Amino acid sequence: MGGNFLDYHGSKVSCMSDPKSQDFVEIQAQWVSVRSRIRQKIGDAQFKSWIKQIKLTNFQDKKVLLSVNSNFLKTRITEQYLDIIKSYWLVQNLKIDDIEIIVIKNDESKKNLGNTQNKSKDISLTESKSNDLFNSISSDLDSRFTFNNFIVGKPNELAFAAARRVSETKDVPFNPLFLYGGVGLGKTHLMHAIAHEIKARNPLRRVIYMSAEKFMYHFIKALRFKNTVAFKEQFRNVDVLMIDDVQFISGKDSTQEEFFHTFNALIDQNKQLIISADKSPQDLEGIEERMRSRLGWGLVADIHPLSYELRLGILQAKEEKLSARISPNILEFLAHKITSNVRELEGALNRLAAFSSLVGREINLDMVQDLLKDLLRSSQKKVNIEEIQKKVSQHFNIKMSDMSSSRRSRTVARPRQVAMYLSKNLTSRSLPEIGRRFGNRDHTTVIHAVRKVEELRSKDLSFDEDVQLLIRMLES
Repeated sequence: MGGNFLDYHGSKVSCMSDPKSQDFVEIQAQWVSVRSRIRQKIGDAQFKSWIKQIKLTNFQDKKVLLSVNSNFLKTRITEQYLDIIKSYWLVQNLKIDDIEIIVIKNDESKKNLGNTQNKSKDISLTESKSNDLFNSISSDLDSRFTFNNFIVGKPNELAFAAARRVSETKDVPFNPLFLYGGVGLGKTHLMHAIAHEIKARNPLRRVIYMSAEKFMYHFIKALRFKNTVAFKEQFRNVDVLMIDDVQFISGKDSTQEEFFHTFNALIDQNKQLIISADKSPQDLEGIEERMRSRLGWGLVADIHPLSYELRLGILQAKEEKLSARISPNILEFLAHKITSNVRELEGALNRLAAFSSLVGREINLDMVQDLLKDLLRSSQKKVNIEEIQKKVSQHFNIKMSDMSSSRRSRTVARPRQVAMYLSKNLTSRSLPEIGRRFGNRDHTTVIHAVRKVEELRSKDLSFDEDVQLLIRMLES
């Protein structure tokens, strides 16, 4: 026999003593024919991705040995194409008893297959690099972002419940889980919380969490250093893959292509994918249609803009952990005035607590308005009462003039109350000023309207969704 060489796991595989023998020449011709027939059946794209990667390595004792250069290729080809290869080959040669696919790392690049010592060193280096890649590729998790620290309310309860379900079971309940919402509403918090919970329950589960930008960076790096096989194996052999802010691969065609194949490979293996973005799959711009379709396969959970109740709950929870005490009326003021996202709420609260601690004085409302004038001004400029009246009139199909008219029918009075409620929550205008803009009504009428809308939102899901939709339209 000729020399021996090592497969990917270090096992010896004998080479043909005479590759020019008649039997081997016939086997080579049959392999060419088999490849050609498979290409006609599956098309050029699939052929190039899979069958073209296979090498005819040996034929001995009625057994054909084929090789590929990665475990990923072996698994995928064995599952999807080995039966086709066998059926086509047996048509030509009934003497073949078996066809096996093995892994030989860097087979094409090694001219001297008999040099087992050098081959073994190359394989060890490759495996070491692959392990180093896995250890370094996942982003660090923030210890503050756990389920226990996440404040739940109507705007985020579906996303929270879905995140908990995914983290608590090995079975894949929906794939992928797609979380979306605006900046600072809690998507990243939930992603970190899922990863923390999964690792706490089973430290051996392989979890990769990273931003879409980091995924793109590693892919480009793999292309540059011609290490795409290790890249593919790293991502396609995890138990849970979590990609944050997937909108950042918008317009990046090659990265989308690789993400698409990674997505499909993991779905096929029933591995869990968790994706986040600032918009729903169908609203993502610069993303291929097939990708948007795949992203919407599982459960799509929207994190809505924060309600007043949820904003207040977040502030109360954060305030309990601060050394300085902030009075309830200040927290209520912040919850009313800072409506954009959690980060701004936390930033405002931290600024007040720091000031109180440093100067040793209790915070009052005048100090708040002075210390946070930049944040308050930023929140105030987004919307005005006229915009609110216009949007609400359009939504409920009433005339703009009805906002200030004396009509009291429910079809007019209820939208008017909603507009007052939104004016109170989305602008910095005082109650008397809001009343004047609604037909010179008294400020007590505005207070009644706000309380009525809050009551209806807590009892009527459909009404609450109407109000949430209006808030999103006005703040977008």
